[in-house]
Amino acid sequence: MYNIKDNVVLVTGGAAGIGAGIVKAFLEGGAKHVAALDIDVVKGMAFENDQALIHGSDRIKFYKCDVTTNELDACYDNIIKKYGYIDVVVNNAGIMNDSPNVYLKEIEINVTALIKSSLKAYELIRKDRGGRGGAIINISSIVGISRVATLPVYTATKSAVLQFSNCLGMNHHYNRSDVRVITICFGCTDTTLFSNTKMGAIDKETESLLEPGYKNLPMQTLESAVKGLIYAYQHGASASTWLVTSNRPAEDITNNVTKAYEVMGQGILL
Repeated sequence: MYNIKDNVVLVTGGAAGIGAGIVKAFLEGGAKHVAALDIDVVKGMAFENDQALIHGSDRIKFYKCDVTTNELDACYDNIIKKYGYIDVVVNNAGIMNDSPNVYLKEIEINVTALIKSSLKAYELIRKDRGGRGGAIINISSIVGISRVATLPVYTATKSAVLQFSNCLGMNHHYNRSDVRVITICFGCTDTTLFSNTKMGAIDKETESLLEPGYKNLPMQTLESAVKGLIYAYQHGASASTWLVTSNRPAEDITNNVTKAYEVMGQGILL
């Protein structure tokens, strides 16, 4: 089992919702320091102050960060300057809005920024380049392993996260780097991500189906989601995929994902 204690951890989207829950869990598990990156300064500073009162000001720091900008690089640089290394990166920042005026930003945050952050972390953590080894945890979704007509762009971004993370975590990379790359597929979780003010669809007809659609799905608690992620971190192999949904224990679905790609890929080498 992999330990949390004494790790230096970076969490994007870490000021509220699942991200804040992940920050708290690493702090409670004994992490040396957790950097919570988020675009919301008001929530971020309040969260830092609350957690500093509990755990100490040296163990938690909020960084204002739009992950689609160079602020992300600056956050990494500041953490490395102070601590010299990073052990765990959780790429949690994401939005769920396919609206015509938002979907390009959705792709930027959910895919481009996640890949940039992952590759930045990979270079800093990898043992064959002077790092200590460690883990990158990328947040996909149940829509990354299914098809959802009401959110085609969001579904595509989470499928991309799954494929990228699985490939980066394969033995070709892991055996040299000692960097585990783990994918988490969350089910519907009780956070503001599902608020009507944050969600959007490609057109009005599709948008009218969003709320009725997700309200028929099981909604897990934030606590259950975070508990599942921590379990996957502690037990997951590199290139593994974990399903965390419906308030059930985290389930390693790596074999299912592997078989699915084998079925889809039948005949491509013939």
